[in-house]
Amino acid sequence: MNVTIYDVAREANVSMATVSRVVNGNPNVKPSTRKKVLEAIERLGYRPNAVARGLASKKTTTVGVIIPDISSIFFAELARGIEDIATMYKYNIILSNSDQNKDKELHLLNTMLGKQVDGILFMGGYISEEHVTEFKKSPVPIVLAATIEENNIIPSVNIDYEQAAYDAVAFLIEKGHKRIVYVTGPADDPINNKKLAGYRRALEQYGLTYDENLIIEGDYSYDSGIEAYEKIAELDEQPTAVFVGTDEMALGVIHSAQDHGVNIPEQLEVVGFDNTRLATMVRPRLTTVVQPMYDIGAVAMRLLTKYMNKEHVENHIVVLPHRIEYRQSTK
Repeated sequence: MNVTIYDVAREANVSMATVSRVVNGNPNVKPSTRKKVLEAIERLGYRPNAVARGLASKKTTTVGVIIPDISSIFFAELARGIEDIATMYKYNIILSNSDQNKDKELHLLNTMLGKQVDGILFMGGYISEEHVTEFKKSPVPIVLAATIEENNIIPSVNIDYEQAAYDAVAFLIEKGHKRIVYVTGPADDPINNKKLAGYRRALEQYGLTYDENLIIEGDYSYDSGIEAYEKIAELDEQPTAVFVGTDEMALGVIHSAQDHGVNIPEQLEVVGFDNTRLATMVRPRLTTVVQPMYDIGAVAMRLLTKYMNKEHVENHIVVLPHRIEYRQSTK
């Protein structure tokens, strides 16, 4: 049988309003009365109903988080940053996997709104006009994390992906490399287009020719990194360096290259992107662009709390700093 606030009030011999004040941390309750109510809650095993409280306060203190793949180290680290800040501000999280499928993303968005969440954090790939229309219709604030919406209408937290890619490729060019492969994620993700733009800008500024044959598309996975190197091995002229759009794909590239008898970094230098834990698990350890995933999640959640509490927001587009972590996959 569900224990109600009425049961607690009767057990403690106080009004339901008093129980409500104790449960919600209202200081205007005598210590002796608070103790009596808390003991009744403990005896009866009462758990406040978030939905019922939400109906009364118009708030459920619940945030919906839509994430492409919680099994990914990248998104797991983001989710951790979100969870830590949510806990700090006393919000609960409802987490859903979207598999980066547009129909599922839009369905989950409406499901979250149906659960009366106070706000939504959204992570995805391509943000379509349909997405933006739904976001703008939302009765609660929505913030994007590690996700780009081209017109900068929806609040978001990211790094400068173009500059980060430029820095990685410029680093390789300055080391004397003239033939650099770029292993990218899916071309329909705007973040990958920005990384490609950074790659091209670095080549152009250093007077090198852009060659489409040196662009190999993967799907972020380890296996696609292996397949990418298989394509590299078939090139007429072998590259001396590879810039890879994610650490996981970079691991695939390194292992496949090693299987082909290629020494990393003596014969092929490799730079990844993200600085996930995988970067230190591979041998040689991976030089990679540091995308502060935890910080992106934490800052996105803090930005959302500001919108939910109707605080003033100076900048709705937040760009966090990046850097390169130099390890042994480069000389």
